[in-house]
Amino acid sequence: MQQIPLVILLLGVAYILGCVSTGYYLVRIRTGTDIRQRGSGNLGARNVGREVGSWAAAITLIGDALKGAVPVAVALYLELDSWAVMAVVMASVAGHIWPAQLGFRGGKGLATAMGAVLLIDFRLVLVALAIAVLGKLAVKSVTGGGLAGVALVPVAAIILGASVWEIGGLAILASVLLYAHRDNLRTLADGIRRGKARESNTVGVSQ
Repeated sequence: MQQIPLVILLLGVAYILGCVSTGYYLVRIRTGTDIRQRGSGNLGARNVGREVGSWAAAITLIGDALKGAVPVAVALYLELDSWAVMAVVMASVAGHIWPAQLGFRGGKGLATAMGAVLLIDFRLVLVALAIAVLGKLAVKSVTGGGLAGVALVPVAAIILGASVWEIGGLAILASVLLYAHRDNLRTLADGIRRGKARESNTVGVSQ
């Protein structure tokens, strides 16, 4: 209970730091435009890179990852309980996805989450990346592979012997990230359905 005031303070700091949308401010300073009105409308590194350049994508990726890593590093340094560390992760990711100063229209949180989870257990990030690669090969989609990696991180945490708080927190985190990517999931599902329909038509013709 003695940790509660400190946890509340750190949650506020984590959310505020998460609100600093690297891609948004980088593009705004560089071009004077809103990245949410360009390309895919996403604040992430891929869209920033397509619109401004690879150097901007790299800065956005690093900046967004640091937003998740820094508050978690502080939480770990202070030796906060697992539930508090996971709450800090959620606060930083929430700040990125729902930044107050941008009308709660932010990014999708993947890089910020990755930076946070990297400090909790780097093996989880390695597993997620491996699943992402396999997923990309299976569905021919970078986004699809990445989301498969996100969805299976809680399972990997169970296998690696994470605490109950960490497993529960990662399950909530994965759900939030998948919700933030819901449009991508719909697009992916539509693409798979169209692919199956074409395959069915091709088989019908060949018969």
